[in-house]
Amino acid sequence: MMNHIQNSVRVRASIRHWLASTGAVLFVALGSITPAQARGGVNFVMESVIRVDPAKETVTLPVFQGIFNGSPVYYIVTESSDKTDAERRKVNYAPKLLRALGTRAVQQVTEFNGLVNFAGTVAFASSRPARAGADGIPPGTTPPSSVGDANYSPLITTGNGIVLNASQVKNISGDHDALVSIDFTRKPTFVANAVGEVTLGTFGGSAQGTPILYLHMDASARDVATLEGSNYAPNLDFAPTPGSNDSSISARSAIIPVMNGIETRGNPERQGLSSFLANQGDPLNVTQTYPGRFGDRYSPVWDVHMVKWTEAAIANGLRRRLLSTSDVIGEFQKGNIVDTGTGPANPSLGGIRANNAISNCPIMIDLPDLDPGQRGAPQNNAW
Repeated sequence: MMNHIQNSVRVRASIRHWLASTGAVLFVALGSITPAQARGGVNFVMESVIRVDPAKETVTLPVFQGIFNGSPVYYIVTESSDKTDAERRKVNYAPKLLRALGTRAVQQVTEFNGLVNFAGTVAFASSRPARAGADGIPPGTTPPSSVGDANYSPLITTGNGIVLNASQVKNISGDHDALVSIDFTRKPTFVANAVGEVTLGTFGGSAQGTPILYLHMDASARDVATLEGSNYAPNLDFAPTPGSNDSSISARSAIIPVMNGIETRGNPERQGLSSFLANQGDPLNVTQTYPGRFGDRYSPVWDVHMVKWTEAAIANGLRRRLLSTSDVIGEFQKGNIVDTGTGPANPSLGGIRANNAISNCPIMIDLPDLDPGQRGAPQNNAW
């Protein structure tokens, strides 16, 4: 375990140096939500959350058993593209996931008596050591711990016209990097077919000034998967459409990491990937949509649109924490921040270009009454 931690520190230091010299797209996605069920300073935005420990940044969810090549696979469900189905499962409603149906971003599965037979799975290797590459930089040389096969995607369908977000967390090869514990002796009764409870690590962030926690499950880019501790799932890149939040064509919604925000731990304006890589805290990125708001535009399939502060803005003391997409667009239009992507310009973000990477990060709770540094006490949901 200590070697794994030491490797992680070395990897972060190496990536930070590489980021500073290249401006590459690496991030840990952060999201935003609207309060749903206030309880002790915690809003359980996804109803099937069983408990949350804000101080440890963990959430506990129902876990389900499937099968792959005759062996058990364990997975969670966090979103459904169908409103009635989402309500039945007590998960986030994400109708935009339907736009990915028929692409390689959605894994075709079969189901019988509640048991899902997966076409693809993940090779979990949470203790895989970091190794240097020939070019001396992390991407492609510091591999993700968990790698999906050619058929794997967290998005699945049985052919019933509904797309679920169903990330795999455990199989015979090992566990997801975010898995803290799994308990098969406690079976939630408020959802069908659950076989136990799984506790997962989350990332904390800020949305409209409100602290939030969200999962980090899958990523389509190797460097993103490595930093997040997510499943590497390149098939997610087939989800339409890069640089678009148009619910009529896109399964995606934007996430906006800030590359080079203020790096002082404890500073209320601290933010950014560089700060995260310096172990100063979560990067506090901005997401475009979230459950329960913006009608049919919420999606956990986050389309990366990284920005960075200009040298002139930094010299003039204009850097600050960005809290919303309107914040980001405003600074972009003033020329204080610039995009780093080479993908399509996103009209819903004032023309900020996409970075050709996706992160699957379902939003779980928000903490509207708590300071991000406090995180609060453990809370149980009504279940």
